[in-house]
Amino acid sequence: MLTTNSQPPRRASRSRAAIAALTITSALTFSASTALAQDYNPTAVINIGSLYEPQNLDNTAGAGQGINEAFNGNVYEGLFVLTDAGNVEPKLVESYEISDDQLTYTFTLKDGVTFHSGDPLTAADVKTSIERVTAEDSASSRKRTLANIESIETPDDKTVVITLSTPSISLPYNLSYVWIVNDEAGDITASEDGTGPYTLQEWRRGSALAMVPFEDYWDEAPSNGGVMFQYFTDATAQNNALLTGAVDIITSVQSPDALSLFTDNPDFTVAEGASTTKELLAYNDRIEPFNNVEVRAALARAVDNEKLLKAIWGDYGTLIGSFVPPTDPWYVDLTDVNAYDPESAKEMLANAGYPDGFSFTLDTPDYDPHPVVAQFVQNELAKVGVDVKINIITANEWYTKIYKSQDFDATLQEHVNHRDIVFYGNPNFYWGYNNPEVVELIAGSERASSVEEQTAMLTEANKIIAEDAASMWLYLYPQIVVSKSNVTGYPLNGLNAQFFVSDIKKAD
Repeated sequence: MLTTNSQPPRRASRSRAAIAALTITSALTFSASTALAQDYNPTAVINIGSLYEPQNLDNTAGAGQGINEAFNGNVYEGLFVLTDAGNVEPKLVESYEISDDQLTYTFTLKDGVTFHSGDPLTAADVKTSIERVTAEDSASSRKRTLANIESIETPDDKTVVITLSTPSISLPYNLSYVWIVNDEAGDITASEDGTGPYTLQEWRRGSALAMVPFEDYWDEAPSNGGVMFQYFTDATAQNNALLTGAVDIITSVQSPDALSLFTDNPDFTVAEGASTTKELLAYNDRIEPFNNVEVRAALARAVDNEKLLKAIWGDYGTLIGSFVPPTDPWYVDLTDVNAYDPESAKEMLANAGYPDGFSFTLDTPDYDPHPVVAQFVQNELAKVGVDVKINIITANEWYTKIYKSQDFDATLQEHVNHRDIVFYGNPNFYWGYNNPEVVELIAGSERASSVEEQTAMLTEANKIIAEDAASMWLYLYPQIVVSKSNVTGYPLNGLNAQFFVSDIKKAD
């Protein structure tokens, strides 16, 4: 059992009982009178199947998308929250003011908020939490968006004053990525101390992560008695777990073949939301030949993305021609830019100095659907004389080799974040794309005087990035959640891979 600080006796007693119930993974029983009084069981444990186990429990330490899925909004909260509908709303903030020059934000924190350890939320915790994200050794992909924070002052326990070096129209949005952690928590790679509606009770690496409701939660109590994320290494095992009742819900289905098991079956509900998950082949744009725009554009024209999407997802998923999904305000259909044209691809490679093609290694994560996608790309590029060597790696290896060391030719990866075009404005990001015009457009969009101006600038940046073929954007995943028919209240869109569990209800 993992804890960060000693709990009051009454909470510790409840924790032992709750983890025992979670470990059993069967629905909890309750009295008949309670059952008649409501249409769901408030003590039921929700078993959630996922393919994305966290690498650790700290979202600034390269934990992967699994930690966002399990902890964001559930164990940790931010000053603001990105709702499942895509709106940015205050969470731990009661109110805030912006100075006339848009450089100073003054936040007033909510009263009555406590951490799971029992410590009250203070401005010092907020300051420390933001500094965790912006620290030099932080692995947060969002720390660059907060780099214009000049100072953070805490005049009293309920007031946080953030001063910026340049205006940032997206500051509330960017702060939704910052988990507020107790400043006394220390190392949280294997423990937690958040303010959310659930506390961590156990993380069995390679197997499951269990959470139970926090009795002293400041806001509305959860609609269930706890959740257990059960982790699977392949989609087939996950599907079988739902079919056999070992789990109640799957956070994202990974193939249309799996859907055929659940559609037209009254025992299950299949729901499709709005996805932000992009499957892409990212080049290392710093090295030859991928520092050549013509080579990158040629490779894009050599791969039939429509055929790939059909092979992987059947009638689901979307082609978008860029990194920007339709849920972002600066989306524009760019599927015609460097569209499939293998003959043109051969000509472009010859013009770029590669008439006989070239060879490169494609580092490929070992989980679905990446290995199959890699084989498809390998076959397509072979038709234009490009030899692709597939190197299968684990998620941990991907983080160390690709993201951290940037030691690669090209890689496959799914990017789940909402509004993440900003990564192409960072020349130091793992793929190394560096177009000064794009850098300025993205940086300048933060200084925009209106949302309309920001949208126009990022739309232009999106078009340039697509014309530069900065990466190969293969398709946008569908967002499909499948559950037992007696389970309701779960999020459909999964923006940024988050999966809010507080409202999930389970009927007997």
